[in-house]
Amino acid sequence: MEQYEIEAINQHKDHDSELKKLWEEHLEFEKKIEELEKRPFLTPNEQNEIKRLKKCKLTGKTKIQEILDKYTKQEVA
Repeated sequence: MEQYEIEAINQHKDHDSELKKLWEEHLEFEKKIEELEKRPFLTPNEQNEIKRLKKCKLTGKTKIQEILDKYTKQEVA
């Protein structure tokens, strides 16, 4: 995520429970992916788990972006 997106998330997550939940999930997916990718060898199940986590992370990022876009439109209006 870009720095300005992280700043916007931090600005709004305290009053937007959905955004907070999505951001916490995003960070957790990132952490799990990093842990798996540090391993010298991955089993096929671990490789599939990384793919699944990345899809979940992307889905969440899309939802986060939609929420941030909503706030950006409100600020402009």
